[in-house]
Amino acid sequence: MTRCIRWTAGFFLLLLAALLVNAARIQVLDADDLDHNPANRRDTVARYSQKRGDILVDGKAVTGSRDTGEHLRYERTYLHGPLYAPVTGYASQTYGTTLLENTEDPILSGTDPMLAPFPFWNDITRSRQPGGDVATTVNASMQRVAYEGLAGRRGAVAAVEPFSGRILALVSSPSYDPGALSGTGSGVADAWARLNGESAQPMLNRAIRGTYPPGSTFKIVTAAAALDSGTVTDPDAPTGIAEPYVLPGTDTTLPNEAEGCDRASLAYAIQWSCNTVMAGLGVRTGQSDMLDTVRKFGFNDTGIRIPSGVAASHFDTRMSDDQLALSSIGQFDTRATPLQMAMVASAVANGGDLKYPYLVDRTLASDGDIVSRTGQRSYARAMNPLTAQRLRTMMIDAVEDGTGSNAAIDGATVGGKTGTAQHGVDNTGTPYAWFIAWAQSGTSGRPAVAVAVVVEDAEAKRTDISGGGDAAPIARAVMEAALRD
Repeated sequence: MTRCIRWTAGFFLLLLAALLVNAARIQVLDADDLDHNPANRRDTVARYSQKRGDILVDGKAVTGSRDTGEHLRYERTYLHGPLYAPVTGYASQTYGTTLLENTEDPILSGTDPMLAPFPFWNDITRSRQPGGDVATTVNASMQRVAYEGLAGRRGAVAAVEPFSGRILALVSSPSYDPGALSGTGSGVADAWARLNGESAQPMLNRAIRGTYPPGSTFKIVTAAAALDSGTVTDPDAPTGIAEPYVLPGTDTTLPNEAEGCDRASLAYAIQWSCNTVMAGLGVRTGQSDMLDTVRKFGFNDTGIRIPSGVAASHFDTRMSDDQLALSSIGQFDTRATPLQMAMVASAVANGGDLKYPYLVDRTLASDGDIVSRTGQRSYARAMNPLTAQRLRTMMIDAVEDGTGSNAAIDGATVGGKTGTAQHGVDNTGTPYAWFIAWAQSGTSGRPAVAVAVVVEDAEAKRTDISGGGDAAPIARAVMEAALRD
């Protein structure tokens, strides 16, 4: 009898040991897989059991959290949602996160290890801290005037501070209210279907994800390549490029909307936007030197993060000379985001030193302590300082007595470049109106802002001046707001 009891006790001890080993395996080895299993709702419930940290503009929250009293307790809210949607993105209990809500989610949700009082605290306790805040670089007044300037038309505005790379405005139009996607249920699903089904694509962030033919605004890049490569040594000397200009290897002639472009100088070609001169200079400069310059400006870079990903702006790496001619005036397959073209204007304004653009100034714990701060850094030396100085003068002339006169601001130095990008079958589509510019106060030693504006559905004649008529006034309003601050 005693022997049977001992065997039974041993058997149960073995079972107990097996249970303990299995429990250890589940809690230690398999814990991470189980935590992230889609069938496990505990992580989702925990995620929404506390308020989410806020995204700040000028130190004020443009987001919030609403207590729903439901199983997923706290739901994201947005102040002026459509205005800041290209900055914040959305945080949805159904569809996940985008833009800053996505890239800064660890801070906002309280899971970032930097928020914990001790190293590995969150891992050991399986807890999360109160959500922290994300302070953006956006200027509220500039963001608003850009948004109001577009007035619901399809287009975008990007504005940066040339000497630092801080993004001061990032607007995409038409926009949407990210709060409509915050929760769960049929209302959220209906909003999702409606927004994704709209032809105007309100959830497309045109400022950093929309790529457009940049038209004549790209002539600034071509001019930089021509000057840096030595193709042009005197910007005021005649180039000898005749009008009409026949695209190399073809019978096609390139038209000009401006007068006086026959054999005009580079300076005149920028001031009045001569297609023939700039196309010819692009071919003379050659594809190798053009590629070297466009890469320094950020074209063909798939890795730009602000911290959200930015669509790569495109310049072909292999072209025939006729294609290179068209690419050099921002046509053919050349594509650019509005942020990319703001970077072009910024490099000119900053003496050729292109700063890496960024949208997050700092992140904060719930008690206001700084967790991290974004440092300024150079992206590239986009051009020689002398080249930048010459381009500054040309862009100033384009505003003071050229196609960009609608961007002039009393008491300030403004340089700009208009652009019209043709598109559609046989270029029959309404052209995109572009304007890039920078502005400097008369009392300041450095430019305050560089801006790019594109209007997709501009009601304008198909000329380079349309950028001055549709996009330049928006750029001027944004620059005026920057100069006031």
